[in-house]
Amino acid sequence: MNYVIRWQRFEGLIVFVAAVLIYVNLPTALPWWLAILVFFAPDLSFFAYLFGTKVGAFAYNLVHVYAFGVVFLALGNLLQLELMFALGVLWLAHSGFDRMLGYGLKLPEGFNKTHLGSVGVSKS
Repeated sequence: MNYVIRWQRFEGLIVFVAAVLIYVNLPTALPWWLAILVFFAPDLSFFAYLFGTKVGAFAYNLVHVYAFGVVFLALGNLLQLELMFALGVLWLAHSGFDRMLGYGLKLPEGFNKTHLGSVGVSKS
């Protein structure tokens, strides 16, 4: 694994841990079972791969960039919408978690091709 990929995975770890720490200290956090469902909800974007790798990669990347979690978090804070803030934190936690595990943003060549390298077991 190259140096830059290690840094990006470490960045994912930091984002994940920071988001979890923020979430567990929220005064109006969701029930734990619902928080877990929301945490994994971005992975429903996998179903877009039924329409091809380009559509799948676009949908996956759309919901796995840090930016949308940050937007939800910021708007929730600005508008004093605690649920939106909590959703943003969970969204960031999910994106960081995926990056930490090496699941990067998808390339249109296939599900296992990401900006962090290939995912899964290579067949040699």
